[in-house]
Amino acid sequence: MILTSLSAAVIDASSGIRWDGLGLDPIALDLGFFQLRWYSLAYLAGIVCGWWYMLKLIDRPGAPMARRHVDDLVFFVAIGVILGGRLGYVLFYRPEYYIANPAEIPQLWDGGMSFHGGVIGVSLGLLYLARKHGLNWLRVHDYVACCIPFGLFFGRLANFVNGELWGRETHVPWAVVFPGGGDLPRHPSQLYEAGLEGIALGLILWFLFWKTDARYQPGKLVGTFLLGYGISRFLVELVRQPDAGLEHLAWGLSMGQTLTVPMILGGLYLIVTAKGRRERVEPIAGGESIA
Repeated sequence: MILTSLSAAVIDASSGIRWDGLGLDPIALDLGFFQLRWYSLAYLAGIVCGWWYMLKLIDRPGAPMARRHVDDLVFFVAIGVILGGRLGYVLFYRPEYYIANPAEIPQLWDGGMSFHGGVIGVSLGLLYLARKHGLNWLRVHDYVACCIPFGLFFGRLANFVNGELWGRETHVPWAVVFPGGGDLPRHPSQLYEAGLEGIALGLILWFLFWKTDARYQPGKLVGTFLLGYGISRFLVELVRQPDAGLEHLAWGLSMGQTLTVPMILGGLYLIVTAKGRRERVEPIAGGESIA
């Protein structure tokens, strides 16, 4: 829908594409007493696609978990994303506002999620799951990392449909004038992130999983995800409009860039040390051992 609307729009390099003229509506279904938003559907689509893809991944020899574990995994990932993402946004980006307006914290439909907080929430959930079932927590993280780009892709498209998290002022031919951004044409940074974090990173992880032995080196896939996301987000932050007051912190980076630094360093460490963790992998669901 977004791509069709953009291609049909009349582009004026001096004024940009007007978001209001794209025919987008944050509400997918309005029954009066009930509203279903694209933002909610994006989360559902990410979880369903991730669940479907996870079943494909664990069907390969040497999987770190069985089908019976996947249902629990989906539950913990969903809870981790929602609670971690929302609390991360509240604590990292707008703590003063939400301290003054605590009743708005649960209002997820209005947007405001931190991916970095979501990563922490998901990791805690996976640690609990691995401990509960005696699984290799790092290998479980590897498999989950391959599924996350689905959610990132749909989530960033939903950000665009919501007209939120837009970029800095620009006059590139595809600049968009967002309702909350004044009359200034801006980078559609949400679409940049959908392409980098969703499509590009997803393809890299697909290649590593299916065409190499990366899944037998615990930490390599999740390290690649952290590094790829960190670099993508750091670069997009150069054209993305940061939250007020968080653009230039004392050390010269925005809050979004600052939060990617630990991800980049952690990802590099996991990738470099992954080969040393390779060992005989015993499948959970039966089948041959993978050396």
